[in-house]
Amino acid sequence: MPRGGADVVLDCFVQVDKGEAKIRWRKDGEFLELEGDERRQQLPNGSLWIRNVPHWRHHRGIEGVYQCCLGLDGLGAVGSSGATVAVPGDPTPKIRWQRDREDFPVGNSGNSDPRIALLPSGTLQISHARSKDAGSYRCLAKHFGSSRVGNEVEVKVLEVPPFFLTRPSNLYAWESWDVELECTVSGNPTPTVRWLKNGEVVIPGDYFQIVGGSNLRILGLVKSDEGFYQCMAENEAGSSQSIAQLIILEPELSDPSRAPGPPQELRAPLVSSRSLRLQWRPPTQPRGSTALLYTVLYSRQGNARERALNTSQAAISIGNLEPETSYEFRVVASNEFGPGKSSETLRISTRKELQIPGPVENFRAVAASPTSIQVFWDPPAFAEVPIQGFRLFWREAETAREQSVDVDGSPYRLEGLRKFLEYQLRILAFNWYGPGISTEEVLVRTLADVPSAAPRNVSLEVVNSRSIKVSWLPPPPGGQNGFLTGYKIRQRKSSRRGETETLEPNNLWYLFTGLERGSHYSFQVSAMTANGTGPPSDWVGAETPDSDLDESQVPEQPSSLHVRPSATGIALSWTPPLNPNVVIRGFLIGYGVGSPYAHQVRLDSKQRFYSIQNLEPSSHYVISLKAFNNAGEGIPLYESATTRGDLSDPSSLIPSPVPDLPSPLLPPVGIQATPLSQDSIRVSWADNSRAPKSSENSQLCFYSVRWRSSSTPNSKYKSADTTALALAVRDLRANTRYEFSVMATRGRRSSTWSMTAHATTLEAAPSSAPKDLTAISREGKPRNVVLSWQPPLEANGKITAYTVFYSLDKNAPLSSWTPQSVTAERLSHQIPDLLLDSGYFFRVQARNAKGSGPLSEPVFFRTAKAEIPDKMHNDQGIPPKFWETREKKREPKFPQTPRFVDSPRRNGAEKCGENSGSCAQNSPGNFERGQKSPKSKRSPGGPASRSRSRKLGTFRKFPQEIPYPQRRSDIILNFSLQVYEQDELSEQMASLEGLMQQLNAITGSAF
Repeated sequence: MPRGGADVVLDCFVQVDKGEAKIRWRKDGEFLELEGDERRQQLPNGSLWIRNVPHWRHHRGIEGVYQCCLGLDGLGAVGSSGATVAVPGDPTPKIRWQRDREDFPVGNSGNSDPRIALLPSGTLQISHARSKDAGSYRCLAKHFGSSRVGNEVEVKVLEVPPFFLTRPSNLYAWESWDVELECTVSGNPTPTVRWLKNGEVVIPGDYFQIVGGSNLRILGLVKSDEGFYQCMAENEAGSSQSIAQLIILEPELSDPSRAPGPPQELRAPLVSSRSLRLQWRPPTQPRGSTALLYTVLYSRQGNARERALNTSQAAISIGNLEPETSYEFRVVASNEFGPGKSSETLRISTRKELQIPGPVENFRAVAASPTSIQVFWDPPAFAEVPIQGFRLFWREAETAREQSVDVDGSPYRLEGLRKFLEYQLRILAFNWYGPGISTEEVLVRTLADVPSAAPRNVSLEVVNSRSIKVSWLPPPPGGQNGFLTGYKIRQRKSSRRGETETLEPNNLWYLFTGLERGSHYSFQVSAMTANGTGPPSDWVGAETPDSDLDESQVPEQPSSLHVRPSATGIALSWTPPLNPNVVIRGFLIGYGVGSPYAHQVRLDSKQRFYSIQNLEPSSHYVISLKAFNNAGEGIPLYESATTRGDLSDPSSLIPSPVPDLPSPLLPPVGIQATPLSQDSIRVSWADNSRAPKSSENSQLCFYSVRWRSSSTPNSKYKSADTTALALAVRDLRANTRYEFSVMATRGRRSSTWSMTAHATTLEAAPSSAPKDLTAISREGKPRNVVLSWQPPLEANGKITAYTVFYSLDKNAPLSSWTPQSVTAERLSHQIPDLLLDSGYFFRVQARNAKGSGPLSEPVFFRTAKAEIPDKMHNDQGIPPKFWETREKKREPKFPQTPRFVDSPRRNGAEKCGENSGSCAQNSPGNFERGQKSPKSKRSPGGPASRSRSRKLGTFRKFPQEIPYPQRRSDIILNFSLQVYEQDELSEQMASLEGLMQQLNAITGSAF
């Protein structure tokens, strides 16, 4: 029962031994005429495809009973059982999507992104995800006035810097050749590629062309094209570059007496607008014993850049010419002794463009199946010469290799394509004069199908005696055949029949719990798409232990220790303690002359072999070996050995061979660490010790991965084991740099630890609140409170700002608190104009690029009961060291005697030099040059006591005699003024006082 707008496929599969089967469909007892039916189409396998089932009000003609009928020549016909198609009565709800709670255009709207599509089922499909696609998505459905909102899902897009799939290589070429420098890159977002020659950007043109998206093609080389070419790939995550050198070879020098003569009678019997045919006669003196090779050189008339084509025949067709353009052609013959003389130059002009077909019209393509595309078009509207056919070109969107096929007319089904892959198609018409103008490329993706490949690198990790963790990687991209919707895991126990299935929709691992102790389990994984389930992986088995290992006690003594000395070293091999129920984290080897405590070596728990080198010959060494775990170090086992003394005997440098002494494995190589999220990093590596045809492949090889934080000195290692070539390390701290190394173990042999790889987890919102929040009153301003705090311990990224909240009610919801934002550089904030004699609660919150963290605990503070009158600046008692000396330059607005003000007004409305008259009359501190300054008088009700001066100060040095200025810039007021920034200093002192209170509380002393 499909809903309106959906597609329906009625399957009909038949198999006959002889004859040709003919399949037809009947509806309600009558055969369907599918020719020209826009909605119903019979697929090549016989199935009936009903596209875009109409709305329930317009479904007449679609509903009914369908029957598949099979006819065989001479044998009759047979019909299948009927299949009923009914459209439900309710109309399709209207679906829309939001990102970060905001609508964004999807579909055919003018502002929509072509990468984003709304499928008929309501699913939102985003192709070629970019960083801007990250966000919180939710689906909204509206139906007959009612609406529903789906759950929000967070989409994160991992940015991958550009990396090279194919790097350009050095090229050697002759002049007039065509060369192509290959450069294939990948990354997320899709990188942009540009080319540079000797550090300068290459601008595409007639002879420098960008082909296949990123390759550089140079036509008709000249000597100046020689140099270094850089392929530069860039995206939002970073950039990468690769360089290659192009070297133009010097022309060969040939012996004129042995080289062939010039070709004769060069002519062009066929010329069109974009191509021509050249013919000539061989040289009269070919010379040499081998067949001649001809090189055709041509260029536009007046252009020195020649292009070259080689042929062994005395004729050639040349295409890709420009209409109504004059060209010069010449031919050179070559034999085993080198090139000969050139023929005479032939000048030819191509014809007009009107003789070739124009572009076809209404070119469109539709995916018909997972492996085919149906193409439609209309012939060109203008063509002087009859069209002979059409040429269809297609290529995979990710590659540059283009294929073509000549077809007679529309429509045409393109078969044999890859499943769920984007293709770029174009078409042109051609006639007797050549190919016409091509259409623009059309992008089409074939339909999805079930996966054709199994998940990769399925591995098991025995967590404890009752649980096993299964991990895997997705199938290769070419075998996914659609968007993966989940994974199906099959589990079976060796002692029982039957299997159980488990679905995992999101992760690449699954933890099976509640298993039986001491039992063998096998697992296989299959990938799923919306079309079905793909093939399963091979069965992978593991056995749960009989009991969980104990780490409450130290390990026992190793069961054996064997030493084999040489002249400068001692080879050690050992076996672990006999008790297998105690966890062993590693081994400690101590050695020295006469004492085992001079040197110490720490090894991992899988190591069974070690060679001590650089020892003194003819010396007696004592060696100790002990196992350890988190509970401590176990009982040591001692052994002694004497190195050999005859250095002249080469055999003394090598320990005597021991049949059961295994050699160490090579450590894994190519360690890569890639951040996955704020708490996980994926570690991958390669194992060169895995020979494809080695007999050791039958032995299980597992790998130990260890990691620790790089930012914390002397931090302890953590480790995990796996049988795959990759491991996702989880439960890490956000925005923390980690180092990783890997060790391989196969049977009794173990490698050393590999080289270290580093990676930093992604940022996350702060997980702790700012600490040490304190509140103190502002001196002289009881309505103001100064807050100070320290950054959070777990910032999980760079703090971008703080938010201060305050309220009179501690239990009020946070939305009722008053917020104020503070920049990240400040750890204090002043809140003004609070109520007197009121109790306030303060909290602070940190935020970074990923969001806001938790709030600090509320801090209570009560303001003063009454305001204290402000003091004048000469009553502040500010120590001289807090005063700041500044030199100020003032320029009078008009040429006149400068005036000076002792204390500027707060609002800055009156300034000396701008309104000198008012300054002289209204400011008691004013004085004329050459006059004595009158003493300042203060009255409780005067302006000086009522106004608050932000900058308070006195003159330290009076200006000298200044000549009358010739221009405004000639006046320099030479005086120094001590300025006290009252508000800023008080805030700093308040913050300092808060820190002192914290220090007093910690130390128990008073400052």
